[in-house]
Amino acid sequence: MQLESKRALITGAGSGIGRALAIAATKRGMHVAICGRRSEALERTAVQMDRTRDTLIVVADVTVPADRRRLFETIAREWGELDVLVNNAGVVTGGSFATIDDQIVEETLRVNIQAPIALARVFLPLLEAARPSRIVNVGSIFGDIAYPGFAAYSASKFALRGFSDALRRELAPHGVSVTYAAPRATATVAASAFYGVPGVSIERLDPPERVAETIWRAVARGKPSVYARGPESLFVLLQRIAPWLIDLSLTRRESTSLL
Repeated sequence: MQLESKRALITGAGSGIGRALAIAATKRGMHVAICGRRSEALERTAVQMDRTRDTLIVVADVTVPADRRRLFETIAREWGELDVLVNNAGVVTGGSFATIDDQIVEETLRVNIQAPIALARVFLPLLEAARPSRIVNVGSIFGDIAYPGFAAYSASKFALRGFSDALRRELAPHGVSVTYAAPRATATVAASAFYGVPGVSIERLDPPERVAETIWRAVARGKPSVYARGPESLFVLLQRIAPWLIDLSLTRRESTSLL
């Protein structure tokens, strides 16, 4: 996909990977709509994009049906079509499974999987109008490697990966492609969830700018999925062909870091 002049909606664009995706998109000559729950954060993103006049800013909570509908109506009114939908909004939750409460589980699933599914369905008419178009679902390496201390989070990202695969196969005849992106731990506010969870050690945090560039390159090349380069690729392969090796590593008293 030639990205210049394409129209992209990016959720969770008030910080972290979403902000970096928005900034990188404008550098590639794209028209960008940014969405998030905090207007101040979105305004800061828009300023850094250095194209505030061309940027659509929509304050919305993607877990709320009325907000999703308002977001759709804004894009439909302003553009009429949508080339790229980036489901980036998400939460990172960690902690002992024995102590995690229902509210945290429900929020994790609502933000990380229910909202992307709903947004893909809501925006499908605009994506079909712009075809060939693409949906980008931002997951996590934890969507391949289920990490102790992150049971609900891993479950949500496994679900997002499965949804992406199924949706890609279903929408291919309709000219809408799907890319699943699985970054590793990234230097964002959400990364604070990794600290304080027993057995988890962080060896590296990728800059969000690097993650964003990797994702946009994958979109431009039409890749169905994109993973961070490095040992994580080996771990994902081992998870698929010899999961017992990952079990041995992650169930030891002092876990070996895969981050």
